[in-house]
Amino acid sequence: MVSEKVIIKNPTGLHLRPAGLFCKTAMQYGCKITVEKKNKHEDVTANAKSVLSVLGACIKSGDEIRIVCEGEDEESALEEMVHIVEDGLGE
Repeated sequence: MVSEKVIIKNPTGLHLRPAGLFCKTAMQYGCKITVEKKNKHEDVTANAKSVLSVLGACIKSGDEIRIVCEGEDEESALEEMVHIVEDGLGE
């Protein structure tokens, strides 16, 4: 298992289009990929391969998320997921 924290930089957060890109990228890997976000009252965990799960996490611009990858290609998956978030998710 590998993980890394990143800050959402794009101005609109993970709304439908960037969430779709995020999930499409996650689906290219065989490992399990989850996104964790700490809220004031609870911790939210989302399946990075599910657009509805990612949208349900309500991730906004400036939020810190932790991307967790577990499985066969976890290191390359984590590297790519962090890279697309740092690049602004296509925005």
